[in-house]
Amino acid sequence: MAQITLKALAHSYSPNPAGPEDYAIREMEHVWQQGGAYALLGPSGCGKSTLLNIISGLLVPSNGQVLFDDRLVNELPPEERNIAQVFQFPVVYDTMTVFDNLAFPLRNVGTPETKVRERVAEVAEILDLSSLLKRKARNLTADEKQKVSMGRGLVRDDVSAILFDEPLTVIDPQLKWKLRRKLKEIHERFNITMIYVTHDQLEASTFADKIAVMYEGQVVQFGTPRELFERPAHTFVGYFIGSPGMNLIEVARTERGVRAGTMDLTLPPALRNAIHRSRSRNIKLGIRPEFVEVLPAPAEGTYPVQIDSVQDLGTYRIVSFAFAGVPFRARLEEDIAVPERQAFIRFPEAWLNLYIDEFRVEVGQ
Repeated sequence: MAQITLKALAHSYSPNPAGPEDYAIREMEHVWQQGGAYALLGPSGCGKSTLLNIISGLLVPSNGQVLFDDRLVNELPPEERNIAQVFQFPVVYDTMTVFDNLAFPLRNVGTPETKVRERVAEVAEILDLSSLLKRKARNLTADEKQKVSMGRGLVRDDVSAILFDEPLTVIDPQLKWKLRRKLKEIHERFNITMIYVTHDQLEASTFADKIAVMYEGQVVQFGTPRELFERPAHTFVGYFIGSPGMNLIEVARTERGVRAGTMDLTLPPALRNAIHRSRSRNIKLGIRPEFVEVLPAPAEGTYPVQIDSVQDLGTYRIVSFAFAGVPFRARLEEDIAVPERQAFIRFPEAWLNLYIDEFRVEVGQ
């Protein structure tokens, strides 16, 4: 196992990058602690796989350093980094049995056969493959092949880290939750550094203790699932995490206060003062639908709105309306009454976030 450190790391596929837009990975500093369970989360094209390939040695970065513990590994090929990688599509030898597929990484480094049998049996039991050990890999289902592929990464107990590149894409949806839970159990049992790349926030939050959210080649937030939900550090995190995502609205300074569209807002003094101190024109307020209060009558700090639609999803409802000309949503528990037409909404101060130039600003209450 190893601590993986990225120092001033950046990568461009262009031979002569002229600016940040030419970089698949923009300059970053990041640390994956030894023994941690991490997810690298973001949409297609944000740089997730590029970053994973740099860590594994399949790609040499344009700038910066990759350190395993204190050892610089930029120029080391994958086989010398002691990394196991599980790809989106299963990598197995179809003509071999499941046993021989799992045993191959151990035999490749000269492990005694007694140790091979012990370790293969242990990993096969964990992954529910014991009954399939004598079967040829070509006769397996897609999810069974992916479990074998995962097992090949887990069977060696001396790896620095295991990297998973969207490993459940080809798996039947009904089996995904079982494999996610299985990976979590494996991490808790063996304490191996694991980095799991995905575009699925449920996969990320189920597997990882901490999630690195990537956007346009940058890690814009690194934190626990709860931190990403309650205090998104970037507007993209607010939008990308949650179902539905965070409500965001542009605001502008006025002589008397703050305005959204043509609506004057009543904000806490600390929030209003932070907006007026900023010189930027890119200022947004954000609040999760879960924290928007919907009332049937006016009260202190409320704004009138017209309800556009109510979507009943069983245990909760999504209420849609326009606020200052911008589509907004509130997520209400099933026991909360929803006004039919006009309603009054309120934004609790504790859950209202301020973003300047897309990044969250910490405001003292």
